[in-house]
Amino acid sequence: MAVVLLSASLADKLESANKPVRLFTEEDLARYDGSEEGQPIYMAIKGVVFDVTKGKDFYGKGATYNALVGKDSTRAVAKMSLDPADITSDTTGLTEDQLQSLESVFEGTYKTKYPIVGYTAQRILNEDGSPNTDFQPEDQPHFNIKDEF
Repeated sequence: MAVVLLSASLADKLESANKPVRLFTEEDLARYDGSEEGQPIYMAIKGVVFDVTKGKDFYGKGATYNALVGKDSTRAVAKMSLDPADITSDTTGLTEDQLQSLESVFEGTYKTKYPIVGYTAQRILNEDGSPNTDFQPEDQPHFNIKDEF
């Protein structure tokens, strides 16, 4: 009889790797815009959906950054913009500095501060609706993500 011991961090990674990935359509994500008291507040960046509820003072109804929630706000985050035209996942035409800013904020703020609860359809699916075989969930081992399924 062989006994295999796994470190706690490796066991956590293996467990989270087997959890289902929640897919959000634009309509699904729009329901989590902070307008309904007691409902979580979700925001997507680069197709990754974060639960920003603990930042309710920033993202809740009537708050400064509320325009960014309930949708994929990748371009707005890259440009540090609240212009409605920038609240989109489209990164076409962004400068190298804006793309670096996006990556810095994505990794240094959102991934470290807010749990990932799923991914947008655009991130997981190809344009024809078939599964993107290159999709890899983001690694976020410091969070204990609740299973919403």
